[in-house]
Amino acid sequence: MEQKGSPIYNDDLLDSPRFKKLLAGLEANLSPKEMQDLRPVIKKSLADGIYNRDEKIGSVTDLTINTIFIMIEELGLKNAAILAMVLYRPVTHHTITIEEVGKTFGTDVAEIVKGLMKVNALDANQSALASENYIKLLLSFAEDMRVILIKIASRLYLMRTAEQYEEQFRMKLIIEVCYLYTPLAHKLGLYKIKTEFEDLYLKYTDRESYDYILQKISESKAARDKYIEEFIAPIDEKLKETGLNYDIKGRVKSISSINNKLKKQKIDFESIYDLFAIRIILTSDLEKEKAECWQIYSIVADLYTPNPKRLKDWLSIPKSNGYESLHTTVMGPQSRWVEVQIRTRRMDEIAERGLAAHWKYKGLKSQSRVDDWLTNLREMLENKSMDTNEKLEDFKLDLYDDEIYVFTPKGDLHKLPHGATILDFAFSIHSRIGSTCVSGKVNGKNVSIRHKLKNGDQIEIVTSPNQTPKQDWLSFVSTTKAKNKIRQSLKEESNKQVEIAKELLKRRVKNKKIEINESIMMRLIKKLGFKTVTDFYVKIADETLDVNNIIDQYTEMERKENELHEKHESISAENYVPQITETEKTSSKNEELVIDNNLTGVEYKLAKCCNPIYGDDIFGFVSSQGIKIHRQNCPNAHDMFTRFGYRVIPARWSGRSGSNYTITLRVIGHDDIGIINNLTSIIAKENGISMRSISIDSNDGLFQGNISVTLSNTDALNGLIKKLRTVKGVKDISRLS
Repeated sequence: MEQKGSPIYNDDLLDSPRFKKLLAGLEANLSPKEMQDLRPVIKKSLADGIYNRDEKIGSVTDLTINTIFIMIEELGLKNAAILAMVLYRPVTHHTITIEEVGKTFGTDVAEIVKGLMKVNALDANQSALASENYIKLLLSFAEDMRVILIKIASRLYLMRTAEQYEEQFRMKLIIEVCYLYTPLAHKLGLYKIKTEFEDLYLKYTDRESYDYILQKISESKAARDKYIEEFIAPIDEKLKETGLNYDIKGRVKSISSINNKLKKQKIDFESIYDLFAIRIILTSDLEKEKAECWQIYSIVADLYTPNPKRLKDWLSIPKSNGYESLHTTVMGPQSRWVEVQIRTRRMDEIAERGLAAHWKYKGLKSQSRVDDWLTNLREMLENKSMDTNEKLEDFKLDLYDDEIYVFTPKGDLHKLPHGATILDFAFSIHSRIGSTCVSGKVNGKNVSIRHKLKNGDQIEIVTSPNQTPKQDWLSFVSTTKAKNKIRQSLKEESNKQVEIAKELLKRRVKNKKIEINESIMMRLIKKLGFKTVTDFYVKIADETLDVNNIIDQYTEMERKENELHEKHESISAENYVPQITETEKTSSKNEELVIDNNLTGVEYKLAKCCNPIYGDDIFGFVSSQGIKIHRQNCPNAHDMFTRFGYRVIPARWSGRSGSNYTITLRVIGHDDIGIINNLTSIIAKENGISMRSISIDSNDGLFQGNISVTLSNTDALNGLIKKLRTVKGVKDISRLS
């Protein structure tokens, strides 16, 4: 796919305003020596035509320049990361070698370029959404945080311009961003970018909802601005008396968060009371920050009654990603709850730019917290006792968990995810303590290892040398570290048991003077219902399976197979007719769907949760029941993209529609029997459309009804809806999932 527009040639590019702006941006952020070394590389890259190429993701020039601007202006990244992004293309096109980069610009820059090359090589792979590729991708990220930030910047530019791309590329981009880059932005404290990712996801997958909320926000702006002005006025007056240097403003909540409220609470737009929040940003010296933030809180709480259950203090204990702020919800004019956020300019920059802002403020603890997360991530991804899907699930859970704060008997603070247990706490101290934990004490009271912890709990761990990790522990622990260590211990124990069981079976077989045929033994294990050989031997080790019984079953299977083999050999070749089984037969029906890369003849089912029909924007999802086809705006799509992005595959309709599909329309209107007659009359007159059922419920002069019809495609559906909306008395008509 090529982006719209023709490539910019060298002379045009060099003199173009955007390239001049890029050079000015580089000069403002790099040292004179770095610019002196960089200019010849840029000049040779232009001569080689590197920046003239158009790729699947659009113009190389646009992608590079805009990614660098996002890195500088929105993420605040500094010299090494900026140089790496500029040098990445010249290195991949052999204008300069990675060794020359290291020698001229330093090993730090060269390592970031290597990280980008690894990650982009995986992106170029057609199976980049496969789970194994995701593991490799995450390992590359775990080596240098700046590689993640550069990729987030490039994905943000691509999402902002995604309307220019073909549907298949846009869908792949949306899944990748939803599954990987949105939660990473959340983990790194890039809340502004995370919110923009979520808004753009809604824009590209459910444009109707996006446009509806955007329109409603615009329509309610005047009334909202008036309310915010009324709310702020007394606070502003009191704050001026203190002599503090501050800014105060109201901001509307994101489109995606409003959409989530509408769907979860099943309310209309006008019923949302917390459409906006008030933010007070204070200019303060580092040592006075907390005291002055609490001073402002005191003034707000004197003017408006606060809700004690909605006070969130991230000043005393910041989030792991460094987020610091004081949030309170107060009762404003007209009895409306209003959220007020209080923070300093330093805190605000960290809240906007996340981890990247920490390089500006040296010595902050949050940098080491993220480093700890990266170390744990590397350990988890390199753990050979976990399968790929377990690694990806643990990675996802680790990204989004809320935090609680608990204490050791000595008063040391530990942060754990919401829902963590005594056992999670024990493993957070040391794997040996976790492995031997038998119970605990919370605030002086004895509790079991399953006990869930709460904010402020003081915890003491009780251990026993006879305790060992159990399989059921995995069902209630929540931290990645605990799960890792438990799986590792269970794997080691399982391997010991397997060796014992193998030796036992080998000895019994030898005593009976039987020679084992491995292929027959494998078929027996499969027949007994075991997915792996290890599971089979574990059951022998724990005496669930009797060794002598297994040997008897093996000898019986071997005897039957030998008899069958002898019978087949006696059949004359000329009389032999191959038999085609039912599973070998393929349908001759014309394919309506193309799955993945022009793959046809694949079994699939249309998902019942969203009932896609020919013409809908769709995707495939690999489930335990095979491939399911979903609409892109399916109610479950976001959850599938977020949790199981590696199972999502492209799908599109092909040829012409040859099937009929049943869909249900939701109709709301005035309670008049004439409306029903008019609706059914229109449906009856439509060619290729037939009504299956109708159900009506009336209340207080309004009726709500569901009409099921069969039709062939979305064109027929849209035409029908358009005609039904013209019926007098109809207030709304929509398609149900």
